[in-house]
Amino acid sequence: MRVLIEGVVTPMKRFRVFVFLAAIAGFTAYQGRQLHIYAASDQAPAGQATQNAGPTHGGDAAAAHPSELAAAGGSLFQQNCAFCHGRDAGGGETGPDLTRSKLVGEDVGGDKISDVVLHGRPDKGMPAFNTLSSEQITDLAAFIHSEQIKAMAQSGKRKGVDVSDLQTGNVEAGKDYFNGPGGCATCHSPTGDLAGVASRYEGLQLEERMLYPKDVKSKVTVTLASGEKLTGTLAYLDEFTVGMRDTTGTYRSWPVNSVKYSVDAPVEAHVALFSKYTDADIHNLMAYMQTLR
Repeated sequence: MRVLIEGVVTPMKRFRVFVFLAAIAGFTAYQGRQLHIYAASDQAPAGQATQNAGPTHGGDAAAAHPSELAAAGGSLFQQNCAFCHGRDAGGGETGPDLTRSKLVGEDVGGDKISDVVLHGRPDKGMPAFNTLSSEQITDLAAFIHSEQIKAMAQSGKRKGVDVSDLQTGNVEAGKDYFNGPGGCATCHSPTGDLAGVASRYEGLQLEERMLYPKDVKSKVTVTLASGEKLTGTLAYLDEFTVGMRDTTGTYRSWPVNSVKYSVDAPVEAHVALFSKYTDADIHNLMAYMQTLR
């Protein structure tokens, strides 16, 4: 699945994005859940306001209304979370859709969200926000829940892609494609470079890496006028200069008119498949990739 090309690496022409409709079973039941999970409702029985009230700010101060908590949390969210999870918590370029998160659905008053916020998820690229106070995390949780309620009320307008959306293929057919017509096995191994890949990536993130692994480094071999050949990682290439980093990490470059060079760009094999894939090929290959844990 490796292609040798001469000159500039051809950029990707197009990228396939798959967004599927997901089942929304349980939505009716969800609507029936109590929405005011942070503070007592205005109709709380007499004598129970103190016991039922949610987290307060300032000890003996009156409990804040859920909308006030959400408003305060919204400001914190925009400052700390929106760059990954989107301004409405509906998912961004790197962060998942929190309005459809199972953890958020099970959270009450920030009891589960707080652990993720304070400790992060380093394996998924999320840093820890351990400088936030418990009150701030409560506000953040209130905002996330308020956005979840809004999202759940907008049936058919989901922006994100759930992992389950991408689990529709046939595993055995995908394995056959991997080892056969897809040519994947010529460069990759399920027990080598792909071992555990589905534990490191999931859902759309895994599919994007499968279709176009954009962070893969190309190799370059430069043949000098003396006949000596040097091989390294391609670091720079235009119509005037070819540059590489050798095995010691040292950068070296030459005018292209004074040397011969060839680029080994594995990603080009993925690009070449774009015009050959059928929908079934991608679904099946994705199903197989998800078993590599």
